[in-house]
Amino acid sequence: MTQDDLSPGLSSARASLVGGRPQEALATVRVLLDRGTESPALHGLHAQALLKTGDEAGAEAAADRALSLDVREARALCVKGDILSRRGELRDANAYYGGLMRVLEGAPTLDADLKEGLARARELRQRVTGDMMQTLQGELQGAGFNEERSHPRFRHALDLALGRRALYMPQPKAFYYPELPASQFYPRADFPWLDGVEAATDAMLAELNGVLGKENESFSPYVQTMPNMPKRPGDLLIDSMDWSACFLWRDGRETAYAARCPQTMAALADAPLCRIRGRSPQVMFSQLKAGARIPAHHGYVNTRLVCHVPLIVPEGCRFRVGNDTRHWQRGEAWVFDDTIEHEAMNDSASDRVILIFDIWHPALSEEERHLVGTLLEAMDAYSPNPATWE
Repeated sequence: MTQDDLSPGLSSARASLVGGRPQEALATVRVLLDRGTESPALHGLHAQALLKTGDEAGAEAAADRALSLDVREARALCVKGDILSRRGELRDANAYYGGLMRVLEGAPTLDADLKEGLARARELRQRVTGDMMQTLQGELQGAGFNEERSHPRFRHALDLALGRRALYMPQPKAFYYPELPASQFYPRADFPWLDGVEAATDAMLAELNGVLGKENESFSPYVQTMPNMPKRPGDLLIDSMDWSACFLWRDGRETAYAARCPQTMAALADAPLCRIRGRSPQVMFSQLKAGARIPAHHGYVNTRLVCHVPLIVPEGCRFRVGNDTRHWQRGEAWVFDDTIEHEAMNDSASDRVILIFDIWHPALSEEERHLVGTLLEAMDAYSPNPATWE
């Protein structure tokens, strides 16, 4: 029998099952099976019809047969989950229900029996997850775990293990240096020299205000069309003042604005600025217009980290790195890995301005920094119009 011959019979059995007539569906399926037909969907219908007519053993055998032909057969997954759940074998039932959820999630329409099965799957998953959470919490508390005081890395790992947070990894656009520790936001205590930077917040703000008054002169779009290079389609920030910058250092070269902001530059005297000829450091006042957003993106190299010092920060401004979203606070600096997906949002009614600069990754030795710089400079020599590291 061909698939075309099988389809009308399958459709009839399915209609009977969905219509609440499992005996009728069972009779149709048996006719097809007696003809020697094989189909995952047919065995799945058989399993569901048998279960609804009270033959649990037959239903399980039919479901096993369907899954031996196709591990994604939805009705068979549902039947296995239902039977194991009835037996109290909840972890095994959860595994089959999990498969059912992966198969059916996002489907535009579902038959009534599958919709009901999906609801049971979700309910059991919540129950099993709740039981697991209770067990884990008891075990961890007995081991001394505290939600507020235990190490942030373990709390992060626990959230990942429980599916409460998504996993984000470094994805540099241009150059990956292996075996470097990667954090979304780095512990503030790892950078004691930031004390001096933060202490200069008022002085930096005064110098910022001195250049802010001449926006057309001092600030320009951060993302600009490159000469003789194609414009990236769909990038609304290219040549847009929604995200603009006043550079004190750009691509490793000092600009005229550095001399106009001497206290800002003095505050960075102890910072281990990333120095690569033609590339870095980058030191800038970065302005994000009211209502603007910088979409999720990745930086170019993981041998540097990026620092923010908030200067003008209205309420409603936030910054996400990986699965960690924070709000800027005036004068409170942070350090992050920009090769991990990150985005910025200004949901306020006024502009946000921060100081941004890049530093060497602290795990790199002096020799490594020298060699990385030499390598990237040599690579740039063969690149047409190298773009600024975003």
